Amino acid sequence: MLTKARTLQNLRNTLRYGSVLPLSVFTVKDWDANRLACFDKIKSDLKDSDLFIVRSSSTKEDQNNNSSAGTFDSILNVKKDNFAEAISQVIESYGQNSSPQDEILIQPMLNNVTMSGVLFTHCPKTGSPYYIINYNLFGDTEAVTSGNGDCHTQFIAHNTNETLSHEFTALVSLTQELMEKLNNPSLDIEFAFNSEGDLFLFQARPLISKENTNNINNFKNTLGCIKERFQKSCVKHPYLYGDRTLLGIMPDWNPAEIIGIQPKPLALSLYKELITDGTWAYQRDNYGYRNLRSFPLLIDLVGLPYIDIRVSFNSFLPKGLPSDLAKRLTNYYLDELEQNPHLHDKVEFDILFSCYTFDLPQRLQKLKEYFFTDEDINTLSSSLKNLTNSIIHAEEGLWVKDAKKVDEVKRRHKEIFFNPDFDDLTKIYWLIEDCKRYGTLPFAGLARAAFIAAQLLQSMVDVEILTPEDHLAFLNSLDSISTNMTKDFTSFDREHFLQKYGHLRPGTYDILSSRYDETPDSYFDWKTEHTDKLRTNIEFRLSLSQMKLVEKLLKEHGLEHDVVGLFSFMKSAIEGRENSKFIFTKSLSDVLSLIKKYGAENSISPEDLAFLDIKDLIKSYSSSWDIKTEILNSIKASKENYKLTQQVILPPLITKAGDIESFELPEIHPNFITKNIVTANTLTDLEKTDNMENTIVFIPSADPGYDWLFTRKIAGFVTAYGGINSHMSIRAAELNIPAIIGAGKVLYEKWSAASKIHIDCEKQRVEIVA
Repeated sequence: MLTKARTLQNLRNTLRYGSVLPLSVFTVKDWDANRLACFDKIKSDLKDSDLFIVRSSSTKEDQNNNSSAGTFDSILNVKKDNFAEAISQVIESYGQNSSPQDEILIQPMLNNVTMSGVLFTHCPKTGSPYYIINYNLFGDTEAVTSGNGDCHTQFIAHNTNETLSHEFTALVSLTQELMEKLNNPSLDIEFAFNSEGDLFLFQARPLISKENTNNINNFKNTLGCIKERFQKSCVKHPYLYGDRTLLGIMPDWNPAEIIGIQPKPLALSLYKELITDGTWAYQRDNYGYRNLRSFPLLIDLVGLPYIDIRVSFNSFLPKGLPSDLAKRLTNYYLDELEQNPHLHDKVEFDILFSCYTFDLPQRLQKLKEYFFTDEDINTLSSSLKNLTNSIIHAEEGLWVKDAKKVDEVKRRHKEIFFNPDFDDLTKIYWLIEDCKRYGTLPFAGLARAAFIAAQLLQSMVDVEILTPEDHLAFLNSLDSISTNMTKDFTSFDREHFLQKYGHLRPGTYDILSSRYDETPDSYFDWKTEHTDKLRTNIEFRLSLSQMKLVEKLLKEHGLEHDVVGLFSFMKSAIEGRENSKFIFTKSLSDVLSLIKKYGAENSISPEDLAFLDIKDLIKSYSSSWDIKTEILNSIKASKENYKLTQQVILPPLITKAGDIESFELPEIHPNFITKNIVTANTLTDLEKTDNMENTIVFIPSADPGYDWLFTRKIAGFVTAYGGINSHMSIRAAELNIPAIIGAGKVLYEKWSAASKIHIDCEKQRVEIVA
């Protein structure tokens, strides 16, 4: 097998689409035998340079089964007088088991670097046929490999017909040339461009990745189908405002947060059945927004869940808004998101006007920059005010009715789940039906009310009636599931605790995620004495002057509340949202348990059941077909389809058809919770619960099934997905735990790879310590 140096030596002066810098190569044996001869060789091979790089080229590097990337030293910016010291340092990094045939590779430093990075010919984790380019635009040739630079990530599907930049076109051409010359389709390539646009190859080694078993033509056809589906979604619709759509994984009901970006079919189909096929639209219609019933909110692109953002934005238009204004407003929202993709997890806070707040008149002035008139603004403001008043009224508000419905799902759950005359499939059917009507529908309403409460609360900070400290104190005063769980864990016995909280599971919709009561020891430390002083709910108080200011604001803005009623609404709405989710997830969790039980009785493993479509079980209630055969056929087909799901990589926000084959992964601006500062070791493996205390825990989503973490004295946590109004955001604020919600794929992977990080929530900064 060729070494790094010999590979470059063989490629030098043979490449059509790139260049290899001059190089000088000798072995450790050569160096030990005659250093002067090595110096003469360097002088002969490398003439017109002042600064050099002394690189490792070990026989243990760049092998098919082990790259040893980053294991050995390379020394940059070495002057001729310092060759001996740099060479010795590289040889020393080879260690005691070095071989006399290990080499030293010396090249001139490349000047005027404008872009540098690393290209993988496939996704290392899945083998997916994408060129993945990690690059830096500041001339630092080690920024990508060291992980310390400001880097970008570009995905380009193999055989794409999309128009690429000069740099990416050159890189793809060079890559294809290298794959052919080295007779290897899986390569890890280091490169750089200089200011004249010339491309230089620094390294080409085997990429250790999962084998891709899918035919490239099948893959290309799959991307073509996704493109076609996106283009169909963009067609103008007589019942929708907006000239086109965007697709995203985080706006509105945020599937990335709740079920993940590659959910198994059972989790995806349950989420669609319970929320995004119909329930979501019924709730919006009930609360005074535009009627979008019959429009699914979630579109799955070969199993990848995306929100149809045009449909979502239409659903936030108040009923009765003039058509011309509604159309212009929807297009404005879509344009704003396309121009500010980093806001796609914050659309309701930073783009949409979906409720009335104390700072709304000021925020609406922005519309004048986009040719909205004063009449337009007054019409929208009045509509939002009427809608908000109808929702938040203390006695007749829509949220009050929804809060009362939650008790009904508890009663009906008992009647169904413990009915001795019902078989498991009948129970599954009725638990799902009741969960939609009395569980997720009122939960959706309370979630809307809680969002309005959060907006009103924040607006009081923005108009300087409340301080940021008041805002935090209010959240800390809430009595929520997470605070109660922490208290109950210290005071309940094991049986009583699991009886109350046992139905919870990380990954609420995931049958492969065990419930708390199924594997309690993996979640909770029952042995340690919990003698810490419990966090008592802070009593939030307004000063007399603040109360008078709020009262004045309510009258000036025409909001039908008194001060006490307003704060009572905000408290009840936020607590009600958390409580309603806690209750409806019991029905959902029991559905998953019943499916698992049915599988055990019919020799179908939970791993296979994860590929089931819930509609196949639902239709069995009104059918006489052999349900087991139907299920097995469904699972078999879903497994094949899921192979493609795992292969496809798409951006978090799709704005045009071309994004499906070529896109840059955005670095999202995360949400920092609390104003705390913490420095701690990181933990990414949640099975290592013994080492959890005082660590910063990394979890993929902001799903409330992770509440058990708060019993483990963690120092903080980071999620890949989730918004400022997500469940875990609220929990972090309530418990005053520093957290980063919705870091995005790029930052999440960068920070989780570190062994220790420093988080400053107030300054919204993260530093890698080690």
